[in-house]
Amino acid sequence: MSTNSNQNASASRDKLVEDVKVLTKDVQDLLKATASVVGEKAAEARVKVEESLKVAQDKLATVQESVKAKGKEAMAVTDEYVHDNPWSAVGIATGVGFLLGIGFAAGTFLRRRD
Repeated sequence: MSTNSNQNASASRDKLVEDVKVLTKDVQDLLKATASVVGEKAAEARVKVEESLKVAQDKLATVQESVKAKGKEAMAVTDEYVHDNPWSAVGIATGVGFLLGIGFAAGTFLRRRD
């Protein structure tokens, strides 16, 4: 993933977090307004919450679609690599399996020593 993509993803996540914070504040305002006053203030607060919720849902959907697209792209690249380099892929998988096995064996050994 490129640096620009990472920066865009980070900015999207930061904006989403900010939108959720705004939504949370609006919900708190709504609760305060409806606890003490029923009428125009409560209706205004409800509208504000509904608008903030819609914005947050839209942002979340956009981020979710972006994550799905990047995941599909990564899967396609991996699939292409494995098809183009099957023996390299087998070697990599074997190496990872070996390292995991060594780690598991070492962990088991250390637990038995204690």
